[in-house]
Amino acid sequence: MALPRNFRLRLAAALCAVGALLLLAAVPAHARTITDALGRTVDIPDDVQHVICSGSGCLRLLTYLGAQDMIVAVDDIEVRRRQFDARPYALANPQFKTMSIFGEFRGHDNPELILTLEPQPQVILKTYTTSMGYDPDELQAKTGIPVVVLNYGDLGVQRPQFYEALRIMAGVVGRQDRAEEVIAYFDSHIADLEQRTADIPEDQRPSVFIGGVAHRGPHGYQSTEPIYPPFLFVHARNLAGEGAGKKMQHSDVAKEKIVEWNPDVLFLDLATLQLGDEAGGLFELRTDPAYQTLTAVQQGKVYGLLPYNWYSKNYGSILANAYFIGKVLYPEKFKDVEPAAQADAIYTFLVGKPVFPDMNAMFGGLAFEPVPLTQ
Repeated sequence: MALPRNFRLRLAAALCAVGALLLLAAVPAHARTITDALGRTVDIPDDVQHVICSGSGCLRLLTYLGAQDMIVAVDDIEVRRRQFDARPYALANPQFKTMSIFGEFRGHDNPELILTLEPQPQVILKTYTTSMGYDPDELQAKTGIPVVVLNYGDLGVQRPQFYEALRIMAGVVGRQDRAEEVIAYFDSHIADLEQRTADIPEDQRPSVFIGGVAHRGPHGYQSTEPIYPPFLFVHARNLAGEGAGKKMQHSDVAKEKIVEWNPDVLFLDLATLQLGDEAGGLFELRTDPAYQTLTAVQQGKVYGLLPYNWYSKNYGSILANAYFIGKVLYPEKFKDVEPAAQADAIYTFLVGKPVFPDMNAMFGGLAFEPVPLTQ
């Protein structure tokens, strides 16, 4: 039986109205724009509640802003269970290990997985897009989700880029006040470190070297950072940095050069322990005859430091290491500092929990201690 014409018209109008409402509901309301680190103007919703963090260190920054509960999924590095983990932000948030995965680590995203997430992220925050991972414009085109690029920066000459990353991210997730608190926190601690050591004469500053620094994976003792921020903050004489350009970062130094330098104090980045008991920086210091000639080795002046790089730079650990290094080199200038307690104060502010004991236990209790060089 045919429906009356007026009823059919009213039904069609109602269906069109419902279809229009559904279409509008499916399209995010782009109420504002934001300029990212690449200078891209990106339309994002006015009220962002759900995001994902792609690329090395991105989720670390979101945790610093106290907005980690906004993520709806993680990359696969977050769900791995390993013997070692030197990421305070992850240790403070064990829930990351049980979350959905949207792609592989270092920014190798899976658009198809992203589109299956529920709820859907309203924005994808992304680091290191010029050196690794999925192209941000292509990812945005394939998912229909705005991609905001951040420059992770560092605590050296690229500190402004690090601060800009915090501010851009904060603008997306609505944590602007917290971003300024974090920036002020780093500035005040760096100023404190420099103030404590600025008046020490050059000839009273011990020469130092750090080995075993990770760089996209663990390395042996020759792996170092010529521009190692903790050394800069306390005005230590980093022999690997003399003559190096300000932007020079990771380097492998010839073992013969380390022996020639014969630094007053040696430091070991504990990331090298990932190589196992029969390899890595600690094994080399214990067994290599060349290193056995070093005065610091003979006098027991070799100290363990928290890993500098672990899914990019560990900013909180960099500050914590600097206070310990200052305590070793200039004990009178740091007599009010207890390094482990200082580390936990830093982690509590940045990631919400005092995770130093848990992290140090993974590394055999060697952080902020003389490294035993006899097996």
